[in-house]
Amino acid sequence: MENDLKVVVKGAGEVASGVAYFLFSKDFPIIMTDVSKPTTQRRTVAFAEAIFSGEIEVEGVKAKKVKTNDDLFAILDDGFIPVVVDPEAGIVDDVNPEILVDGIMAKKNLGTNRKDADLVIGLGPGFSAGEDVDVVIETAEGSSLGEVIQEGEALPNTSMACDIRGYTNERVLRAPSDGIFKTSVKIGDLVEAGDKVGEVGEKKVEAEISGSIRGIVKDGLEVAENQKLGDIDPRGLREFRISDRSLAIANGVWNAIRDRFSL
Repeated sequence: MENDLKVVVKGAGEVASGVAYFLFSKDFPIIMTDVSKPTTQRRTVAFAEAIFSGEIEVEGVKAKKVKTNDDLFAILDDGFIPVVVDPEAGIVDDVNPEILVDGIMAKKNLGTNRKDADLVIGLGPGFSAGEDVDVVIETAEGSSLGEVIQEGEALPNTSMACDIRGYTNERVLRAPSDGIFKTSVKIGDLVEAGDKVGEVGEKKVEAEISGSIRGIVKDGLEVAENQKLGDIDPRGLREFRISDRSLAIANGVWNAIRDRFSL
């Protein structure tokens, strides 16, 4: 790595992974944190999957799960992204990053503080630029997507899934109850409207529309009623890349970094 500015990205889901991928391509050393059982849906483009599988490669960039601090620095030295099971992001105190990106996308601040790094960036609603973070990046679809907000907050969450061929919330798979989610479908599988794609307890999870499975949480995870389990792409695509939305958000993060550090 040519860049000496260390970056910690909290969260290793789809959007956070898009940010990590983008900054990694700019030669930043990246460290990611997440919970022990991530409920990421778009797992083929999320570095969180390394927590389950040990490692994952997303569009040519490889991430590996960290078991010890020695592992972390060895993974960095090997040119990969270390992913740490660290829900509280305690690793921040150990590595003293110059940049911290909160990409958990929880729609609220779960503990990020402006003192965590020289530049602290929050993605989406739940943060206030100039108060708990230095800047906020807009994550809502539209003309302001990826905008660097220097003061105030991002647009509020609409709870509306992104539009693909006129379908929004119909695309989303949700848990019918609390319990353990069981599924045998894979990302990229084709389904028809009405097909069973999984179950929580004895309650079925069914597809509302036909298409391909764009994302789905890992089999065997505990979920809560109405929790998002995945989504369907009505175009029937079988292979998925980092989304344009994630890359637009990542570009906003890059712009904030360039502005702060005069890169």
